[in-house]
Order: sequence, then structure tokens, then C-alpha cells
Amino acid sequence: MIKVPICRDFFCLKMTDTIFIKIKTSIRNLLILCRFVKKKRSMYFSFIVPVYNRPDEVDELLESLAKFNSNIPFEVLIVEDGSTISCEHIIEKYRHKLTISYFFKINSGPGDSRNFGMQNAKGDYFIILDSDCIIPSDYLIHVQKSLELEYVDCFGGPDAALDSFSDVQKAINFAMTSFLTTGGIRGGSEKVDTFQPRSFNMGLSKKAFEESNGFGNIHPGEDPDLSIRLWNLGFKTKLIKNANVYHKRRISWKKFQIQVNKFGKARPVLNFWYPQHSKITFWFPSLFLFGFVISVLLTFIKFPYFLGLYVLYFVLLFFSSLFMNKSFKIAWYSMYAVIIQFYGYGSGFLLSFFKIFILKQEPQKAFPELFFKN
Repeated sequence: MIKVPICRDFFCLKMTDTIFIKIKTSIRNLLILCRFVKKKRSMYFSFIVPVYNRPDEVDELLESLAKFNSNIPFEVLIVEDGSTISCEHIIEKYRHKLTISYFFKINSGPGDSRNFGMQNAKGDYFIILDSDCIIPSDYLIHVQKSLELEYVDCFGGPDAALDSFSDVQKAINFAMTSFLTTGGIRGGSEKVDTFQPRSFNMGLSKKAFEESNGFGNIHPGEDPDLSIRLWNLGFKTKLIKNANVYHKRRISWKKFQIQVNKFGKARPVLNFWYPQHSKITFWFPSLFLFGFVISVLLTFIKFPYFLGLYVLYFVLLFFSSLFMNKSFKIAWYSMYAVIIQFYGYGSGFLLSFFKIFILKQEPQKAFPELFFKN
């Protein structure tokens, strides 16, 4: 047995205490490091993609996922939501390139299809994508790095446009992502710590999914609905600005108008369910329309100044799009896209507010087209 001499000198005792403290600190740091490394290695991602009659989009999406430039493990789950045009033959093209699973189910909406995918996923972190997205090769690197620096159970990323997109797609992308139109909520400019992820590019931990039961049956609006429920359960969300996707919206002007009109109808429903999260900014498109009508009327009594502010606004939109897209044609299209966006959303919002808050109608009865029957 080795005897440790008892040091009676105060200095010796002090040195011994210091050594023990350093050893204890080193062991603690080593344990933290081991947990960090274990967590880093065990992170396994599952991409969940609902699809409805869009095999060509799935082909482009899977091609982009197959080009990831990292060794971060992941799987892909394609959930065919009652399509009449199957994409199963597309899946077969990528089975040797990706860990991929294919499911076919009856049509019950994108929210329920995402839930179905997460129920069958093997990962401990799910990433929800729309089928019309193309994913950058370094996407997963940015996601993992951000989660390692500051872990949250739900994140969202912005969307952008590729040079190969059509002029209409680029114009709609500008309308949906510009700070001048939406405040940049889809382009990466919204407050990072209060971000409501959108389901075209959204991450969700397995724990958060199990405790929240995932998406509800409202569509659109299922993504902010889930975000708010997660907040109420104590989970945190955030924006990962570098984790962008290229959102290839394959819609016409008419379909875009229908889409944003539904967005407008869904927002008062969410305000009715969660009044504590209602914001004055949700009224801006409707106020924009109301202000425009008043401005036109004022010009008839020779007071054109308010209308001049609208002219100035659209001039700013034009040059902002021109600077971003380097195209006069896209700049003109962008102004048209913003008009459709504000009119569609603003009129939908006013109609929904009137039915729900003035007439006191139940949301499901007022707008049955916004709710899927699971």
C-alpha cells in the first residue's frame, strides 16, 4: 500500500485542493464531451415528403438529396397521398443511391400524410419538405451544425429561387419572400427566436412530434398551428437561415390567387384558436386594400397624395425585384404577383374575420374547404 503523506503545511494543502479541483473539472469536461460526441453521432434524420400527383417533382427532389456532400446519415420517406398518378417508378431509380421508403395511402391531406410519415420513420429528427422543393447539397450540414450549437425541437428554413426557375416562379418567389411584402418571413428575415416554421422546409424532433401529435387537419395553416402548440408545450423553435431550399412553385397566376386567399382565410381561424398570438401585422394586406380604395376616392376630391404613396411603394417593389432578379420582365411580373398576393390574402382575411368574429360561426362550418377529414 502506498501511503500518501499528510501535508500539514497550508501551502501544500492548498496545492492539493487545487489539483483535485482540476482533476474533477477535467473529468466533468470529458463526460460532457463524450455526451456531445455521442449525441452528434446518434443524430439520424428522416426526410418526410407527402406527394400528390407530382412524380416529376419527386424526381428532382430525390436527385438533389442524392447529391448531398456529407456523410450525415439520413433516410427518405415518400408518402403518396391518394395520387392517381403514382411516383413509385421514380422511387425505384434512387433505391441504390438513397435509403428510401415508399408508402401509398388514401387521400387525407398533407398534414395527415406528414404525420403518417413520421409515425413510420426511423430517425430521431424529422425534416418535412414539399415535393416541389430542390435541396442544396450542404443543407444537412447547416442543419446539424445549428442544432449542435443551439438545440431546439423544431426549426424552419427560408426558401429561394434557382436561375433555372421560370419568370413567373421567380416573381412569385419575390412576392412571398421579400421584406417589402411579407416582412421576409419566408426569406429568412423574421425574428429567429419567434419563428413559425413553414411545412415546406421544417424540422421536428421525434419527442416534439410524439407530445404534440403532429399536424392538425387544417390546410393551409397547419404549420403555424403546430408551432403555437409546440410553444404551449414548452418547446422552442428557431430559424436556420443557411438551411434554405429552392421552392419550385408550379402554379399559375390563378392557382397562386387561390392559394394566398386560403392563407388569408386560415389566419383568423388561428387567431380565434390562439388569441394570445394574434398580431396587428396580420391585418396589413387587408388594410393595404382598404387604404388603396380610400386613396382612389380621395383623388376625386383632388387629394392624390395617399395614392402617390402607393405609386412610390410599387416603384420600390419594381427596383427591388430588378436588383434581385436582374430582369425587367420579372420586375413587372413581381408587381403583378404582389397585387394578387395582397388582394387574395386581404380579401380572404376580411371574409374569414367577418364570419368568425362578427357572425360567430364555427371555423369548420364557415370554411369546410380548409379542413381535411382524417
